[in-house]
Amino acid sequence: MIQVYHNPRCGKSRNCLAFMDEANLSYEIIPYLTETPTFEELKSLIEKLNLKPIELVRSKEKIWIDEFKGKTLTDSQIIQAMTDNPILIERPIVIKDGKAIIGRDPDKLAAFLK
Repeated sequence: MIQVYHNPRCGKSRNCLAFMDEANLSYEIIPYLTETPTFEELKSLIEKLNLKPIELVRSKEKIWIDEFKGKTLTDSQIIQAMTDNPILIERPIVIKDGKAIIGRDPDKLAAFLK
């Protein structure tokens, strides 16, 4: 089953779901803002994405700028910041067959879902 970490207020996230609907794909929505992933879940997700934790951070979010920008943080501290403030997690994240992608680019998403 395909899983999507989704924020309904995000246009890119809504577009991702629309793309999958048009392709007639079944998926499970994970409303990560209200069902926040644990530290371990987020760590596992970052491994599936094959990214460094900082690469998953929405660094233009006000909370990042106000509380974290310019600080030297460990990977664990960055993951904890996203766990404590899930709005900092880049979206949408699509998981399929143990791998994941940030589904903002329709072409990359299409290739990933084949």
